[in-house]
Amino acid sequence: MNMRALSTATLLALTSQVALAQSSVTLYGRVDNGVTFVDNETGSHNTKLDSGVYYPNIWGLAGHEDLGGGNTMVFKLEGLFDLNSGKMLPANTEFAHQALVGIETAYGRISMGYQYDMTFDFFNQFNVSALGSGYAVHQGDFDHTNNDRMANSIKYTSPTYNGLQFGAMYGFSNTAGNFHDGSAWSVGGQYANGPLTIGAAYSFQATPTLDPHAQIGVHSFFGVPTVAGSGSAATDLQPEFTIHSLGTFGIGASYAIGDLTLYGNFTDTTLKYQNHASVMHVYEGGATYLATPAVQFVLGYQHTGFQGHKWNQVTAAAQYFLSKSTQIYISSDYLKASAGVDAILGDALTPSSTGQQADVRIGIVHAF
Repeated sequence: MNMRALSTATLLALTSQVALAQSSVTLYGRVDNGVTFVDNETGSHNTKLDSGVYYPNIWGLAGHEDLGGGNTMVFKLEGLFDLNSGKMLPANTEFAHQALVGIETAYGRISMGYQYDMTFDFFNQFNVSALGSGYAVHQGDFDHTNNDRMANSIKYTSPTYNGLQFGAMYGFSNTAGNFHDGSAWSVGGQYANGPLTIGAAYSFQATPTLDPHAQIGVHSFFGVPTVAGSGSAATDLQPEFTIHSLGTFGIGASYAIGDLTLYGNFTDTTLKYQNHASVMHVYEGGATYLATPAVQFVLGYQHTGFQGHKWNQVTAAAQYFLSKSTQIYISSDYLKASAGVDAILGDALTPSSTGQQADVRIGIVHAF
């Protein structure tokens, strides 16, 4: 009996070791913090300690299990937090950045949960201004250039075939009796060949909720007033403006010439409200230059047009890599908007009291 018990224990130990060898879980994360000076937020200068700007502050768990036959189970759980307060973002959430489980096979990956849309996977890499500044995503993030995710989604991503990769996903409304409202879908693909990368994506949302003044600084949206007063006395009249749909198409490319990489992109975003439709167009170009293995410069320009308004923005940044995991950076953005708009960089700051807004930021980011 003792020998039999010993044999059983030995078998269990060996089985456990095999199981551990076939699966793994990794704890990882990233922290970003710095000082930002903004020349005008609600009519006043603002110097603040602002975290999660260049990169969001995240902590995550990622794992996989070898299922045999070339099949692998994968999962990812990522939480967002404010480094300066220690609070989770948004409040009362645990995994607001990503939460998914899926299967990878020789034919691609299928995953389910809260995950990036195809605009992130195949287009956002060409948002060159955001490679230098976290405040430099396209106006209001209407075209999903700010790492947008899709809830209740099922997603397929293909393997890479001779440089070509593609994918599609659908987000369910999860509302009984209303399959459409709150649903979303996204498709995209990219082709990479040596120094050239080209990507395109289309993402659609049914009945999204926007905050027109806080996101793009307009005083009216589809003819509806969005703000009363000005400066510190301004009152946002439409913090939750629900439209019928938003569909955005983006196409971009990059080309590397030695240490210089050129970028260009274009987005066409259609917003529908009642019987009306408006289109936002964004044109962006710029470059990154790796001056030394430790120093990189970024320069970007973007032009936006929407409902008769214009926005012109310039971004410049310098980055110094202390190691593979740590870098310090300085970035600056300047935005000028047409009359009738309170300028706001990206959708991360508070609108200016005028048609111009500028910022300078010095920060540090570390990945672990």
